Amino acid sequence: MEEKSSQTPVPQTDFSVKKARRRSWLHFLACCVSMISIGWVDGSSGPLIPLMQQQFHVNYTLVSLIFIVNTVGCLTAAAINVFYSEELVLGKATVTAALAQIIANALQAAGIRLPFPVFVISYYICGIGVAMQDAQANGYMASVKRNGATKMGVMHAAYGVGALVAPLVSTQFSNHPSFWSLFYVVSTGLGIINLICLAVIFQFKGKEQCLIEEGEGIERSESSSTAAGQVHWRQIIGSRPVLLVAAFLLCYVGTEVTQGNWSVSYIINERDGGTASGYVSAGFFGGLTIGRVILLPLNSWIGEERVMYLYLVICIGFQLVVWLVPSLVTGALFVSFIGVLLGPFYPIAMNVCGRTLPPHILTGSIGLIGAFSASGGALVPFATGAIAQAAGIWSLQPLMVGMLALQGVIWILEVPKQPVQVKSSESRHPTRSSPTSSPALDPEKNIRE
Repeated sequence: MEEKSSQTPVPQTDFSVKKARRRSWLHFLACCVSMISIGWVDGSSGPLIPLMQQQFHVNYTLVSLIFIVNTVGCLTAAAINVFYSEELVLGKATVTAALAQIIANALQAAGIRLPFPVFVISYYICGIGVAMQDAQANGYMASVKRNGATKMGVMHAAYGVGALVAPLVSTQFSNHPSFWSLFYVVSTGLGIINLICLAVIFQFKGKEQCLIEEGEGIERSESSSTAAGQVHWRQIIGSRPVLLVAAFLLCYVGTEVTQGNWSVSYIINERDGGTASGYVSAGFFGGLTIGRVILLPLNSWIGEERVMYLYLVICIGFQLVVWLVPSLVTGALFVSFIGVLLGPFYPIAMNVCGRTLPPHILTGSIGLIGAFSASGGALVPFATGAIAQAAGIWSLQPLMVGMLALQGVIWILEVPKQPVQVKSSESRHPTRSSPTSSPALDPEKNIRE
């Protein structure tokens, strides 16, 4: 009996490891499902924009209000993530955000019966839901140490899957002008699946608890406890690297969503494409999905920080081909190639944040960065619509070239060479400092400029 009892802990330990790994994959699956639903939202509008214009009798500028209102929703989510980063609980925040997305999609499903202002307002609700889910998923995955970079890349490939399938489905609805808004019934169904998945897997638990369950995050949890009461929104918005990453991803997501949606109108009007032009959007997001997976070895070999310069230069060259070569097939093909090279941008930026930002400001910083990047996916498409109304849809191409060049400039300024040192609120109260504080939390350190 004693011999049996002495051997009991071994199988229990093995079971604990297996259970932790299973929880890890379930958490990863939930984040992927959430990113699929976000990609679905970002990829769906392109083929439907011409039908929205016909239905509501609005021009490029007015139909682009859906993007600007979505921006306001994203900025609202950014404010919530920054000012209440410590109060937000991963499981509860993601479920609430998914519910907001469902409500927005349900309103949009009645689009042919709604007044245009109400249809536009639904994008504000959707913006809050999408940006909140995006920030929570990225903040969680940036905290994962075991295969974190690979999981981040695959999670964002899941975003690409949603953005790829959405225009394929919405293009089918665009062939039936009287029923185009029923596409959002499909979106509502996907949102419900996402909500159930998040509720069942995360079980309304906090990030640290979920990380500990999967054998991760014990060190981060301790660091977060050490910094309890010290995190202040001024530490986040006062950090130059955080603001530059937010600016970079605002430009990137704006470029991505604009390219994926307005390219359809560009191909129809400038390259004489037909109703099947919606597949150009699918090709772009398909390239985005593929790039986030197949380029992982190249990213690792060259180095994530350095490989970005290579991708940006090639993307600008491909964009010039789309602009200057008057061919429908060539334009559609190179839009897809651009998607492949743009794919790794977001996960690489998130990985840089996870490696360099102190744990006690990581969640709030990712919240700010994620929500601002989501707002870029609304602001830049709106600006594109306004410019297209004044100058013509051909202006899409020089705008995209300029946005890619701007990303290169920001990346040069932004890439942190070492972990960022952030001054905690204890610096204002020296007597409360602890001699055992870690370097990242040392109150004597200044914010790394």
